[in-house]
Amino acid sequence: MKKNIRSLLAPALLLGCLHLSASADEALARARTCLACHQVDRKVVGPSFKAIGARYAGRKDMVEPLAKKIREGGGGVWGPVPMPANPRVSEADAKKLAVWILEFK
Repeated sequence: MKKNIRSLLAPALLLGCLHLSASADEALARARTCLACHQVDRKVVGPSFKAIGARYAGRKDMVEPLAKKIREGGGGVWGPVPMPANPRVSEADAKKLAVWILEFK
């Protein structure tokens, strides 16, 4: 009986941790005002996080360039509206956000 409970509890704990991680990164995006221009599943001013993740699916080499774009801004990739720089976002937070965004497909 204990073995059955453990085998059911382990996946539930894992899913809970994954959800907590996703929630934490969404909270970071909210705290850094990313959600003013981006949403997970729809275009606002900038592309959705899902569109960004889909464009760079499977490209782990995009973490650094995306983190740099989050901090320094840029333009021309998603249309005529440039992304403003976000110098108040630390390099570590920019990398966390980039990894989180790239998980969307």
